Amino acid sequence: MFLITGASGQLGSALQRVLAARGEASAAFSHGELDIGDGAAIEHALQACGARVVVNCAALTKVDTCEREPALAERVNAQAPALLARACAVRAAKLVQLSTDYVFTGDARRPYREDDAPAPRSAYGRSKLAGERAALEAPGALVVRTSWVYGRGRNFPAAILAQAREGKPLRVVADQRGRPTYAADLADAIVQLVAADAQGVVNFANDGEASWLDLARAVLDASGFAGRPIQPLRTEELGLPAPRPRYSVLDLAKARALGLAPRDWRAALSAYLASEDAPAH
Repeated sequence: MFLITGASGQLGSALQRVLAARGEASAAFSHGELDIGDGAAIEHALQACGARVVVNCAALTKVDTCEREPALAERVNAQAPALLARACAVRAAKLVQLSTDYVFTGDARRPYREDDAPAPRSAYGRSKLAGERAALEAPGALVVRTSWVYGRGRNFPAAILAQAREGKPLRVVADQRGRPTYAADLADAIVQLVAADAQGVVNFANDGEASWLDLARAVLDASGFAGRPIQPLRTEELGLPAPRPRYSVLDLAKARALGLAPRDWRAALSAYLASEDAPAH
């Protein structure tokens, strides 16, 4: 039995579908149904469903909100995983904590390995790193670092499509590079890692690397907007509160050694655009 927090989000909803397809039972809770900042509520939920695996998909991922409200980021992204870790330790349940490429500075010249020293530059990254460390206090815990996730609901590819369909001018950052990741692939990887009893920190994302501009161009080209121009932007031009990693590509060697086979981000994007997860035409 899996317990999923943040169940209404892109990853939480994808994880429910993956588990159902595999015949695995799950109890899924949105934020409104389970406040992971409430230790008593967590313990009650674990006891009620008898979960042996807890996947924490709940997080405050709006990086600029985190920068403006660091105390809120700390509560959701750091203190809540600590409560989950304690509850999982008591009940001998495995905790899977989702984390991010933002735990790194973002100035590397090669993909970031799991054992590279984290050095977050934003409140979001600092809170997620604290959440990693808190989660790993639970015996057998697994932290999965990922990046640039999109799936069912609001996300970058959906926003680009909406702007193109509405005929709005497109302006996209060209100087940040990472690995776009389809939530369905990430959910499947999590289930495989749990089955392999993976522990510690593991990176997972779709293979290959791209800029946000590359990703936007691929979305448009695959959706009938191949001729639509995009104005490239520098990160500084956006004037956003939170610093962004310029290069946050995650190394996937450990994931492959554990039996995962991340598909290329372009193939994953094509699968997303052809699926029910993509916005309706």
